[in-house]
Amino acid sequence: MTEVKAASGLSRLSAAYDGAPRLRPSRSGIVHLGLGNFHRAHQAVYTRAALDAALSGDQAGADEWGIIGVGSRSASVTDAMKAQDLLYTVVEISPGGESFSIPGVHTDAFTAAAEPERVVSSIAASSTRIVSLTVTENGYFYSPRTGHLAVDDPAIQHDLADAARPATPIGQIVRGLQSRARAHGGPITVLSCDNLADNGHHTERLVKEFAGLLPEAEAAETLAFLERNVTFPSTMVDRIVPATTDHYRRLVAEGRGYRDDVPVPAEPFTMWVLEDRFAAGRPAWEAGGAVFSDEVSRYEQLKVRLLNGTHSLIAYLGALSGAATIPESVGKPFIEAAARHVLRDEYLPSVTAPRGVDLAAYEEQLFERWRNTALGHRTSQVGTDGSVKLRQRIPEPAIALLDAATMPHLLALTTAAYLACLAPLGGFDPGPHAAAMVDPARPALARAASESSTAHDLARRVLRDQHLLGGELAGRDEFIDRTGELLDAILRHGAMAAAAEAAQG
Repeated sequence: MTEVKAASGLSRLSAAYDGAPRLRPSRSGIVHLGLGNFHRAHQAVYTRAALDAALSGDQAGADEWGIIGVGSRSASVTDAMKAQDLLYTVVEISPGGESFSIPGVHTDAFTAAAEPERVVSSIAASSTRIVSLTVTENGYFYSPRTGHLAVDDPAIQHDLADAARPATPIGQIVRGLQSRARAHGGPITVLSCDNLADNGHHTERLVKEFAGLLPEAEAAETLAFLERNVTFPSTMVDRIVPATTDHYRRLVAEGRGYRDDVPVPAEPFTMWVLEDRFAAGRPAWEAGGAVFSDEVSRYEQLKVRLLNGTHSLIAYLGALSGAATIPESVGKPFIEAAARHVLRDEYLPSVTAPRGVDLAAYEEQLFERWRNTALGHRTSQVGTDGSVKLRQRIPEPAIALLDAATMPHLLALTTAAYLACLAPLGGFDPGPHAAAMVDPARPALARAASESSTAHDLARRVLRDQHLLGGELAGRDEFIDRTGELLDAILRHGAMAAAAEAAQG
């Protein structure tokens, strides 16, 4: 072993470690924006399986799919990966124990904030054939009111003015594609891996809207290149990946005998469904279990509503009840009952199941995943960025029920619990787990709360005036009033009482 001994007395993970992958990609076919835990436990793991399958079959070009990982601002992950020969450990956590793997598919790592020009040149490189994203819903810079590009956002304005140093993912993609078109014009795929409905078309629309704002001749040239040479497949991604903590670093040290500063914990379950529309080829991700399907939108509905939507209710009710983790939250009988109610009666009617999917079995699988006490997924993490997430999950099923003269009481409870966590009225303490939730709307919500005298007033300000859940629900007074009633119940009597009131209708 050639690693330098760490202060703990353990050697740092490096390419010299006996369990490190010996087969590493030598070329970079993918530029990935968003070097967070989810990408490193999901797409990177599928890419490792594709690489292993290709190499074992002695296929030409097997080493072309290395990933250049681009972090946003913080260099903590990129610096640690560089110190570890671009390696890290995926720690698969279940009640039965842990298992460890090292994907070893990254060929470089840097941050966009420190090297914006390098993002552009990496996308433009002739070796790059896929640009993928896990930048969260909030990273797409679109208006919640319109669904279109947030043109007035200072960051978008910066990217429109500065072609060399773009700061947003949409600006980075467009500026990289422009440079690519001028350099060699090679085809490329832009692959969103975020929890956005119809994420491929959504990304394509935002990219084209940005391009259309450029000077006339430049816009025409860029849009023509996009039409001829760029595809935007939609995807559905699914794996619970908590934040890295010292607990997982200790597990790696004890289980593998080396120091890893950036291990990634993950549940055993993983799923990836993609449209097979790649302009310049792709890795054989099916070797890792990825599904290529013409029903991606149905899988999206299944995941975004049944899993993510229900997950949000579990997180907000749990945080308000003092639960630090999702297993602790769903272990409370009233929260499990509320979760099953919203899933079966309010989300499920809006879902068309993909061929071959057993919905009853899918529901039980979800609850089994949420009960994974070994994983310890925190309610504060699941509840973060709710202002963006809930807009993807609640409006369509809520409106469908309202149009059928049925009040979606549990969807209103989800909204009320979110407001209780993020915009508490004076004198109400939602607890430390709610306080730890991060949300771009927090300042606006705090102002609304300070200007509101009652729960009903707050619900009207946020849902009707600020369009928290979009424009269509902003006009549904019956839903807004029900949210206000349930928020008042939370503030006066607690989350359990509010859930009971919602269940009674």
